[in-house]
Amino acid sequence: MTHSSTAPRTLAGTSLAVLTLSLLTACAAMAPAPSVALLEPANGATVGSTFKVRFGVKGMAVAPAGAIVADSGHNHLLINQMPVPQGQSVPFDDQHKHFGAGQTEAMITLPPGQYKLTSQFANGAHQSYGPAMSSSIQITVK
Repeated sequence: MTHSSTAPRTLAGTSLAVLTLSLLTACAAMAPAPSVALLEPANGATVGSTFKVRFGVKGMAVAPAGAIVADSGHNHLLINQMPVPQGQSVPFDDQHKHFGAGQTEAMITLPPGQYKLTSQFANGAHQSYGPAMSSSIQITVK
């Protein structure tokens, strides 16, 4: 008699485990891919020579440069540059601004003109996550 009462409980436990695993798999499949965006200024905006840049990151943690930690990194602002290929280091020059303290916004000063601004996310060693973790806008500086 004990066998017959144990079997339904074991079957129920197995069914619950399968259901839980199925739900976890479905949730993982629905999670959006990591991405970045320039939240400010807006694409096509005309701004003064000093303006705020605000970065957005989804699906990864923003952390200071230094240690390489999975699924984390920091922002870079590329000025009139293409995204940095995955695995390559983001250059240290006037066209590649680093925000290695983990900043999510900054004040930028540029002379008047047309600009392509690209947000580029990179790991703690400044190695780019590639074009998939970049986003560009066009602005005019007055």
